[in-house]
Parts: sequence; C-alpha cells; structure tokens
Amino acid sequence: MLKTSKLIPQGQGLAPALIKRAATVELDWDVRQKSRFEATDSQGRAVGVFLARGSVLRGGDVLVAEDGSLIRVIAAPQKVLRITARAEHGSAFDLMRAAYHLGNRHVPIELQSDHLKIEPDHVLADMLRAMHLTVNDVLEAFEPESGAYATGGHAHADAHTHSHKPVIAIQALAPAHVHGPGCNHEHPASTPVAAPVHVHGPHCKHEH
Repeated sequence: MLKTSKLIPQGQGLAPALIKRAATVELDWDVRQKSRFEATDSQGRAVGVFLARGSVLRGGDVLVAEDGSLIRVIAAPQKVLRITARAEHGSAFDLMRAAYHLGNRHVPIELQSDHLKIEPDHVLADMLRAMHLTVNDVLEAFEPESGAYATGGHAHADAHTHSHKPVIAIQALAPAHVHGPGCNHEHPASTPVAAPVHVHGPHCKHEH
C-alpha cells in the first residue's frame, strides 16, 4: 500500500503540468472529512492516507505519497439537495434566510451565489419548501463551508478546518481585602489569614 501523510492545499506552488499528470482519487464528502482512510487511485494503486487530525480534503487538493508521487483529489459526485429561490418571485434574501435556519441546526452547507447544497434530509427539504424555496435531488460534488474558527486543514476557497481554536476562560478577580489593625471582619477558623511577609534586611535582629 502506498502511504501519504502530506497535503498541499489546491496544489499551491506546484507546476500545472505536474498536477495535470498526477494520478487522481475520487472521494465523497464523508471520506474527505476523515484524516485516516484507504482509497484506490486512478492508477489502481491502494493508497493509505494519514493526515493530521482535523484535516479536511477539498477537490483540487494534492496528496504527496511516500515515494514522491502526486495524487490529485477530486470531489466525487454524491446525492445532495440543491436549493434555489423560486424563479417567479424568489430572491437572494430567501436563500440567506434558508442558510440562517440551516446554520442554526448545524447542517453542513455549500454556499453559492445562486443556490445552496446540503446532504439529503427529507425533514429539512420539507421545511425549505415551506419557505417557498425549490429543492431538487441532484448528483453533484459537495463542498460545504468550514467553521469560522477552523484551524486544521483549509477553508473552502481559502484555507479550511473542522477543529476550533481553544476558548480561553478569563477569570474576574475581585479586589483584594487587606487585613489591617482596624479590620472588623471575622475570619472563620477554616479560612486562615496569611501573615504579612517578613523581609530580612541588614538590621534584622531575628535569629536565622
């Protein structure tokens, strides 16, 4: 089995002639969002793909095999729902509204200027038709958008990923209370009060 662990997004930096001559591998969306899988390329070779976790392959990406050969990724046609505004009285706003509602359901969506694509789902299809949109079953490549904070792989039409930046929690600190001679607070025995730090200077008379 030919192994590959290197990905060149959209073949950036490679000569077009090299990409054109490269073997190809057709993969649907379910496979392309995995970082570990096996496939067969256009030359009949078994290929083992071992990418960094969170990597996502897009059509046009190029894999570099351990022997230095190139394998160009093709987004395989698959069953998807193609969503368009109705010709008679539809508008781009209808698609925008549909994308908003689908996004609230965390549905992977491919966004185009005149249509949307999602994976088959009869419940969502009914919802979209009720919103006066046209929904058709088609067999096409599926390239859904990545998350806005993706860091692994590269974004659709840019650099994409399914992993997210870690969230940094910021703890609010209350002002410190200083316990002086006139402090009237009671301090429970279970909550010891720290004694002031003693600094040892040249005139210190403590025995050490």
